[in-house]
Amino acid sequence: MQTTPVSDTSDIHAFSQEARDAIYHTIFSRRDVRSQFLPTAIDDAVLSRILTAAHFAPSVGFMQPWNFLLIKSEDVKTRVQQAYISANAEALTMFEGEKRNTYQQLKLEGIRDAPIGICITCDRERTGSVVLGRTHMKTMDLYSSVCAVQNLWLAARAEGLGVGWVSIFHEHELQAALGIPEHIVPIAYLCVGYVSHFYPKPELETKGWLPRLPIEELVYFDQWGNADANQPLIAHLQRDQMAAQDIANRAAMPLPKE
Repeated sequence: MQTTPVSDTSDIHAFSQEARDAIYHTIFSRRDVRSQFLPTAIDDAVLSRILTAAHFAPSVGFMQPWNFLLIKSEDVKTRVQQAYISANAEALTMFEGEKRNTYQQLKLEGIRDAPIGICITCDRERTGSVVLGRTHMKTMDLYSSVCAVQNLWLAARAEGLGVGWVSIFHEHELQAALGIPEHIVPIAYLCVGYVSHFYPKPELETKGWLPRLPIEELVYFDQWGNADANQPLIAHLQRDQMAAQDIANRAAMPLPKE
């Protein structure tokens, strides 16, 4: 996506064109990585930057409910993988026909392959029972921790790191594998590491699990279900979705050797 230059006073807080392009490039080329991990260690300076990015996520009532549990031990990774294997076998039985066949062929985790795992959690009691902004929507603290996941994911992509979110666990089994207290909610187990390549499209899209939905079909105006194909915005959305895929295609190409 090629952004337009900042040209008037309404844009005084906008980043430079180069910085904006870099942000969109990162977003559109981010992928959920399962099978491309390299054994290369992650330098602490890089790890520090992506964790700091996660810690600067927004949070309801500024409660910052997250913790970051780093997993490098092969023994611990094995326990986590066993919890996944158990849950994945159950998940397989929930699909039927062709979906089951496709599911069985998908690689859905890189727990042992990635050099490090990062479990991001949510302490729902961190600042007490009454939290500014959570008084009526009680799940806002969980969403806050998800924002930390997304910050880390985008920062990691900008650093050339792949991230894979493994979600096929019984929560109590993941807590047991990682020694997480019962009142702490594990939000995301992330496999993190350098990779051989990034796919131009999400792997589940590439392998035919589901297609990307056209964004213009997901936008309503003023009331739920009120779609309007004549709105000028719709043409912009269609153009930008195509541009986003073009960016991802180019990001997936190997860099030329010098």
